[in-house]
Amino acid sequence: SLMVGLLSAACAALAGALIGVIAGYSRPFDSVVMRIMDGLMSIPTILLAIALISLTGPGISILIVAIAIPETPAVARLVRSVVLGVRERPYVEAALCGGARLPKVLWRHILPSTVPALMVQSATVCASAILTEAGLSFLGVGVPPEIPSWGNMIASSRLYLAIAPMTIFAPGFCLAVTVLAVNLLGDGLRDLFDPRSKRRR
Repeated sequence: SLMVGLLSAACAALAGALIGVIAGYSRPFDSVVMRIMDGLMSIPTILLAIALISLTGPGISILIVAIAIPETPAVARLVRSVVLGVRERPYVEAALCGGARLPKVLWRHILPSTVPALMVQSATVCASAILTEAGLSFLGVGVPPEIPSWGNMIASSRLYLAIAPMTIFAPGFCLAVTVLAVNLLGDGLRDLFDPRSKRRR
């Protein structure tokens, strides 16, 4: 569950950051790609995962892809909104007037401004991916049964609820605590990387 969550969040964050930075700075690219992102946001994660797994068979890699695809548009839209505000700032215009190339400006001046928001969104995506993986594994369409997963544990223990309820409650409690910890970690990383929060202290 943790591996699926972390890898799904990493894939969604990388793809969303790349799309969001380019869309926020290029209006022609923005008008086309953001409409595609709006279409992807309408795809339910669980239904996409079930469809992909039914075509290719269960596996961790296809599960990561199925979770990352619907989460990418939210990351891209967030990064795009940050870039739209940053690109008008004086230091960006000064770098362009000084002869800096656009890729260098994007890398050194615009992309670092998106890190705090990207940290929080990645934590949210990771928590959502952990819950989605657990739900899919509980339904039998997630990771294979031989791979340890909280969803598999809950699914295999539901027949013994009357005689051994802790076999269900223990994985469920661990799942809830992990999701809470990931969300708190995202808030902590945002405060760590946000210079405005440091100035307030």
